[in-house]
Amino acid sequence: MTTFVNATTLKSWLHDGREIALLDVREHGQYGESHLFYATPLPYSRLELEIERLVPRRQVRVVVYDGGDAAGAGVAERAAQRLQALGYSRVAVLEGGTRAWSAAGHALFAGVNLPSKTFGELAEHAYGTPRITAQQLAARQAAGEPLVVLDGRPVPEFHKMNIPQAVCCPNGELALRVRSLVPDEHTPIVINCAGRTRSIIGAQTLINLGIPNPVYALENGTQGWYLADLPLEHGGTRRYGDDSGSTALRAQAEQLARRFEVPCVDAATVRQWSSDADRTLFLCDVRTPEEFRAGTLPGAQHTPGGQLMQAGDQYVGVRGARLVLFDSDGGDFGLRAPVVASWLRQMGHDACALRGGLQSGLALEEPVPAQAPALATITAQELDRRMRQGEVAVVDLRPGMQYRAGHATGARWSIRPRLAQDLAGEPRQVVLIADEPALAQWAALELPQPPLLLAGGMAAWRQAGLPVESTPDSPGDAECIDYLFFVHDRHDGNKEAARQYLAWETGLVAQLDAQELAAFRLPGAA
Repeated sequence: MTTFVNATTLKSWLHDGREIALLDVREHGQYGESHLFYATPLPYSRLELEIERLVPRRQVRVVVYDGGDAAGAGVAERAAQRLQALGYSRVAVLEGGTRAWSAAGHALFAGVNLPSKTFGELAEHAYGTPRITAQQLAARQAAGEPLVVLDGRPVPEFHKMNIPQAVCCPNGELALRVRSLVPDEHTPIVINCAGRTRSIIGAQTLINLGIPNPVYALENGTQGWYLADLPLEHGGTRRYGDDSGSTALRAQAEQLARRFEVPCVDAATVRQWSSDADRTLFLCDVRTPEEFRAGTLPGAQHTPGGQLMQAGDQYVGVRGARLVLFDSDGGDFGLRAPVVASWLRQMGHDACALRGGLQSGLALEEPVPAQAPALATITAQELDRRMRQGEVAVVDLRPGMQYRAGHATGARWSIRPRLAQDLAGEPRQVVLIADEPALAQWAALELPQPPLLLAGGMAAWRQAGLPVESTPDSPGDAECIDYLFFVHDRHDGNKEAARQYLAWETGLVAQLDAQELAAFRLPGAA
């Protein structure tokens, strides 16, 4: 039986101090156009694949919602039923979805990572973070002035485009690596990202640590650089070193932790927390991908420190949960974990650092993901033969843009929320194509009869040399509900899209109500 909650009640739940998971179960494109401020994006097409990681405690309050219109086809109710089947015991659906939320006088937001991006704008105001324009930075570079540009984004983002001469050092790594990258305490440092948030937070991180270097945030990041008609580099490889960094700022990191009242907890305390039936616990490894792959603590998920601050809703789906951060930097506090936790606490999270970090001996029970229903498979060659004889209906479940770029000739595109509708009345055997078998296995629950699954996905089809076609305009933009078109080409030469994005980012604070503003814990304005 489905339980419904109205907008007024949900609004009170979001601010009552108790844990809640607010899940937008529409696809990413729909979410990015209009959603609630505290919502975690969890598309119905990936529900079972991500729910254990984002919402590990099955007794927590969960509210799911969709658009509340006919186009949504009741996806929130279907998601609620699936969550109940997985053992989540306190699931409710927002009655009327986003339409009812807006009708009740509450704001809806476009874009992604709303709490973090809004926090960045508030932090710049609260701290008075120094900034430098693209033109000023370019002039200093042209004059040969000594300075270092550190790009606070992850390596893959840096590789797409970067400011000339910049070095990739994700924000979560700054405390550990800045002294290795900038050994001279007099050299000015400029922190940049693609837009604004990570430039501001990265620069203010160094200032909060008390380093003597002049530090600036690059105003509007690579987009501001591009809008100033300055050239960007592509394919950049300059990045932090593979060494262990420098512990020179350990005392400053500990002082920063004390300033923002970051608790330092031991393994025994965290083990006790893990058995608390009334609280959700996330164990967060904030180190680099290379370090995480080399070994982590049992029960931890990889949450690179810079991205945990920038895009926390990709890792943590429970508002009010306990976050235990750790690194391997030595000492009681380490360096990276307490610095990242200092920001998370200002964002309103219950974040702490694990004493001893990777060497703490902590081991938590690994979550056991739900087992996807098995599907019989079909080889690429057999599928090709049956397609030519008209015996099967082939459905490609990969992302819409991947389908456009290249798919098995004769296959149609669909996505889980629309799968049953798209195949209504289809008398033939259905065959699904997906790069993630589990995605297709869970989607198969939407169909009255079990489909077949192409063994090896599109890679096997291509390897067999079978026909592939591209359809740049099909599915149409309106059908690609899994693709975020929200100023999507701001990095691809569209200056108007870049301007719209920056205007959206700087306008976020004005959309917040008093309760949303009060949830942040920044110091008084400078």
